[in-house]
Formats: sequence, structure tokens, C-alpha cells
Amino acid sequence: MSSQLRVADLTAAAQDYLKLIYTVGEWSDAPVTIGVLAGRLGVSMSTASEGIGKLARQGLVSHAKYGSVELTGPGLECALMMVRRHRILETYLVRALGYSWDEVHPGAEALEHAVSEDLIDRMDAQLGHPGADPHGDPIPTADGQVTRPDAIPLKLAPPGGKLVLRRVADADPALLRYLSGLGLVPGTELTVADPKPFAAGTAVRVVGSGEDIILGDAALEALWAGPAGRD
Repeated sequence: MSSQLRVADLTAAAQDYLKLIYTVGEWSDAPVTIGVLAGRLGVSMSTASEGIGKLARQGLVSHAKYGSVELTGPGLECALMMVRRHRILETYLVRALGYSWDEVHPGAEALEHAVSEDLIDRMDAQLGHPGADPHGDPIPTADGQVTRPDAIPLKLAPPGGKLVLRRVADADPALLRYLSGLGLVPGTELTVADPKPFAAGTAVRVVGSGEDIILGDAALEALWAGPAGRD
């Protein structure tokens, strides 16, 4: 049975679990546990454990008791299909329909369970096969290839050098609106200022602006940047 058929045969809840397992571990080395999944999905530990148990019996995940949850080969293929659907839908909603980047997540969440692979491929072609969604997260290709941008958390970036924002975590719509208002979106060039003794926050400067922006921890946690000139 092909991966596409397995995805179509899965429930929406199962599709959500697979996609979440992938995205939780995409930018973090921390283990993906039942507790993490339950918290992200807003369900009880027992409900999450039951859902993961079903996926394990289908050969889509592996889960050691009290240990982390990992995708198997077939599970990864299914997860990447769901991630591809979600991120192409978000990109289409922004570029073609004029949604702002803080509005698109709920719509993409609903549509990703109903669209066909043919429709996703047509959207992808119309968009010009984008490599990343509006937040900078990489879009898997139709054959499951992923090119992750050269980026590290902005909080770890050394001061002084010119950087390019590559990714903005999309978990908080209010934070996305705030960062957008400051011009801090993927593709923006900036520098990080030297830390000042006793000063709160981290100062960054958008190249050409001439003004520093003071960012708190929540904003810094959401931003990923890489060296300029590596597109």
C-alpha cells in the first residue's frame, strides 16, 4: 500500500499526531513524549497514549514505555505529506488570497485533512514551488525531500555580524502580528547589538533602519537567523 493511501485511510486525529510528532522535533533535539503531544493537542495523557498506541500498531511510530515517540519510515512519509499540505495551504492563503501570516494556521489545519494530493500539487505549481511557508518553515517536496534553512536561534547568534531572519515560530498569532509590525519577517536583514550591562532585553537593528529594536525573551525564542548572502 502506498504512503498516499495510508494517509487517506488515517483519521484526522491520526494525521494530526503524525504531523505534530514531526514538527515538535523539527527544530528541537528534545524528546517527543506523550506529555508533550497531549499538551500541544489539548487532550488528556490517556487519550494521547491511546492515539499513539494505535499508530504504533499500524507501524507508523515506535514508542518505548515512558520513553519518547519516534516516527518509523512509513510514519515519516505520512507526516511529511501532512506537513507539505499544511505549509502549501498556508502559503497559498497568504500569497493568493491575501490572508496575513497570523491568520492562516486554523484554516490550513481544517483544509489539510480534506484536500487531495493533486490539488496540493497544483497549488504548489501555481505558487512556483516555494521552498518555505510564510513563517520560514521548509515545505517538503512531493517526494519527501526537505531542505532546512541554515539558521540558529537568534538568541544564540553572536553580535555584530549581518544576519538574515530565516524562520519565525508560528505558535502565537499575537506575537506574529507584533513582529510583523517591527518588520521582523523571514528575509529581513539585521544585526544583533552587543549586550549592555544591566539592560533588559536584546537589541537588534534592521539593516538600513538606523534604530534599535529591544526584544524580550518570548520574541527571541521565536526567531531563527542565518548568515547573510546564503540564499
